[in-house]
Amino acid sequence: MAETATAPLFPRAVLGLNGGPTDELVVRLGCELARGRDMEIVALHVIEVDWRHDLDDDLASSNEAASAVLDFAEGVAEKHRVRLRTQLLQARDVGAALVDEATELGADLLVVGLPYRQRFGGDFAIGDVIPYVFQNAQCSVLVVREPVSEQLPRRAEPAAISHGSA
Repeated sequence: MAETATAPLFPRAVLGLNGGPTDELVVRLGCELARGRDMEIVALHVIEVDWRHDLDDDLASSNEAASAVLDFAEGVAEKHRVRLRTQLLQARDVGAALVDEATELGADLLVVGLPYRQRFGGDFAIGDVIPYVFQNAQCSVLVVREPVSEQLPRRAEPAAISHGSA
């Protein structure tokens, strides 16, 4: 008996890739959601174009790192036996490009990664892209934060207060 695909919770998902440590988590999660389901997944990488260049300048074709990000995503999807389409965009603002492209593609889910970073002073840093996506995406949003590395120094526990006599 032939195996039939299960109806997906999210028929179309956009995976926002940034070329960082969370890309593998994002793609693997997308593949797990799509496995055995009739679900379309699109891996999207946005090259942020600074104001020294026009948006029409073709920075993407000469950017080997951007191509490597999408090649990596295709490799992960192939290992999971899931179809994945890739797309490379140039934009002034990554968050706006992710939201706009997810809307244009009719995505039901936008998956983005959040690297574990700390600012000076030890506060957790979320950046600008995630808050923008949360506020403006018209579809469901799933954020995957990378695990805290074992090499990172942990916050010190408060010192025990001694009430004994000195």
